[in-house]
Amino acid sequence: MSFPVTIVTPTEGPDGARRPLEMLEAALVRAGLEIRRLGDGGRDTDRRGMLAHVARSSSAVVYTLHLEEPHDPAAVAAAAGFVLAVRGHNDRVPILLFGEQLTARRIPQPVLARIDGVVNAYEDTPDFLARKIHREVTHYLSRLAPPFFAALMRYANDGAYSWHCPGHSGGTAFLKSPVGTQFHEFFGENLLRADVCNAVEDLGQLLDHTGPIADSERIAARTFRADHLFFVTNGTSTSNKIVWNSLVGPGDIVAVDRNCHKSVLHAIILTGAVPIYLMPTRNKAGVIGPIPRHEFTAAALQEKIEASPLIADKSRRIRLLTLTQSTYDGIIYRADELKQSLDGVVDAVHFDEAWLPHAGFHPLYEGMHGVANHRDRTDRTVVYATQSTHKLLAGLSQASQILVQDTATGHFDERVFAQAYRMHTSTSPQYAIIASCDVSAEMMAGKRGPALVEETITEAMEFRRTIIRVGAEYAESGDWWFDVWGPDTPPRTGLPDRAEWELTADATWHGFDRVDDGFTMLDPIKVTLTTPGLTVHGEFSVPGAPSIPGVVLARYLAEHGVVVEKTGLYSLFVLFTIGITKGRWNSLVAELHRFKSAYDGNAAIERLMPAFAAAHPAYAGLGLRDLCQALHTTYRDADLAELTTAIYTEPVEQVTLPADAWTAMAAGRVEHVPVEKLAGRTTAVLLTPYPPGIPLLVPGERISASIVRFLRHEQILAHRWPGFTGITHGVVEEDGGHRTVACLL
Repeated sequence: MSFPVTIVTPTEGPDGARRPLEMLEAALVRAGLEIRRLGDGGRDTDRRGMLAHVARSSSAVVYTLHLEEPHDPAAVAAAAGFVLAVRGHNDRVPILLFGEQLTARRIPQPVLARIDGVVNAYEDTPDFLARKIHREVTHYLSRLAPPFFAALMRYANDGAYSWHCPGHSGGTAFLKSPVGTQFHEFFGENLLRADVCNAVEDLGQLLDHTGPIADSERIAARTFRADHLFFVTNGTSTSNKIVWNSLVGPGDIVAVDRNCHKSVLHAIILTGAVPIYLMPTRNKAGVIGPIPRHEFTAAALQEKIEASPLIADKSRRIRLLTLTQSTYDGIIYRADELKQSLDGVVDAVHFDEAWLPHAGFHPLYEGMHGVANHRDRTDRTVVYATQSTHKLLAGLSQASQILVQDTATGHFDERVFAQAYRMHTSTSPQYAIIASCDVSAEMMAGKRGPALVEETITEAMEFRRTIIRVGAEYAESGDWWFDVWGPDTPPRTGLPDRAEWELTADATWHGFDRVDDGFTMLDPIKVTLTTPGLTVHGEFSVPGAPSIPGVVLARYLAEHGVVVEKTGLYSLFVLFTIGITKGRWNSLVAELHRFKSAYDGNAAIERLMPAFAAAHPAYAGLGLRDLCQALHTTYRDADLAELTTAIYTEPVEQVTLPADAWTAMAAGRVEHVPVEKLAGRTTAVLLTPYPPGIPLLVPGERISASIVRFLRHEQILAHRWPGFTGITHGVVEEDGGHRTVACLL
């Protein structure tokens, strides 16, 4: 691993000052250290991106400070600025000042408090100074890896023979086959040597939370301000089920965000719970909005219990309330308020924060995330949060974690939780995923996490402002461009003002009918890029006006190396994570310009998207603008904006428990009903349209006429516009092209 010692020379210094530095550099090389020079003549030492790179990639930083007189405020101010900038990204990397006659009397306290030492030329030999720096480097690098990742590296590098599974034995088996050798070369020796069995005691046990794994979980809990934190290797879908199985049993009443992730609905089925639903609003562009504040009151929850045909004992308490904390589109709730209002009303609150693991590391989100043990505790209600560290942080796919904040008097039962954890956790976990949970948490510790999140927010805001600015320039000549869903913030620089991102009833940009002031906000890093053709109020563009269905733009971008997270009728979801760079989002902007030129010129599909045209030859001779206009006409004539809103917001009729409906299907007591005959039948499966991937119906619920109309339109669109339509999971394509849904007899 290459972590060079960075030598920073902000100024040339007086005559003869270069010689001792050259001697030190030569000694560092003799000591086996790699060096990197930065800032000759003042270049690069004040560039934000360069300083961030130095902070993250150096094993030590040696800053040369030339004080040409007893009081040299300019040199001291430059040194202080540099040190503070580096510390803003890394609070642990060794920083040493190098010069002549540097003493604490000449260096101000703010600088002394943030450095690791002073190295004066001529006081010691260059080789001794190099050994001193080498000691700092060794100490820093030895503490860089958190406990589990460090233990895994030691084991993989040890060279010991393994007699346990997996059968590839550290990758050796792959080398016995040509395709296996190709696999080995692609993934590399380290990954395969680190793929080990839970029999390796040196690494600890994930199922029992012992050894280095337990050490890393305790450190991560401090980083994320949780009382308890548990790594999960099967994604937040499994984290959600662990939480539920530790709390909920058959017949327990649960309150659930109606537009939750399907894993929560799977948990309802698995536990035999009786659900009542909290209903979000939705705009006509397909963006899911917030649940109104009053739905979380004890009175409103009791009304739902009274109205439920599935609850016989109306006096039973609500065992668990689960809320999607950050919807797909970025709506987040004031979690502190909810915890206080629900305290004692429900036994436990579960925030599904799959898309919000970053919120605890920036003041923009203060009070907007579930677990924060430095803030007020609840008295009786335990608070859980489940987070996908692989979505916005640096975890590998499936890396997740469960956070717990106990009550003031302690109601979290770790013994029961441990049993649920073992029920859902593999006895053969992928150790690379555990290591990525460990590392992604360590990356957020100290000053590093806030710096990474702030950088992400800044990049997202710059992208938003760029789209708005380009749109304003095109609008001056009456031309079209794309837009971003969110407040129309002025085209300034810097971080967003939180007040601008809070949803208010009088704001028109969000398009929601019901919004409570001071209750929710839009996370600016969740960027919904909108295309011409549909407003948030459901108004379609008139014939002849620019109209670009989102799926067409998504297909174009995918063929040109840009894959987006989610597609709406006239929108794309662009997710900014800690891995996003200026180059990446500027490339997206450039690609949008190319798409616009192709649309305006009605470029041929076969030239613009040759792979797509080859897969769907019927489009080969069509122009891009003609294609967009024809698909837009289909959407407008069917009023899909109204239909896709209605199916998610109309009242739901519960017929039987989700678990009972699933049991009937598993036992074969179902009928596979054609789509056109579904009205009035009770579904035995989850019906989940993709996009957006939010379940429409839960097993045991009545299928309405609106849902049948939607499914029939989906079928028509699939035949008329192959390659440009989504699918609904739960609908089965039978022989002969007929579509059916499993319904209760």
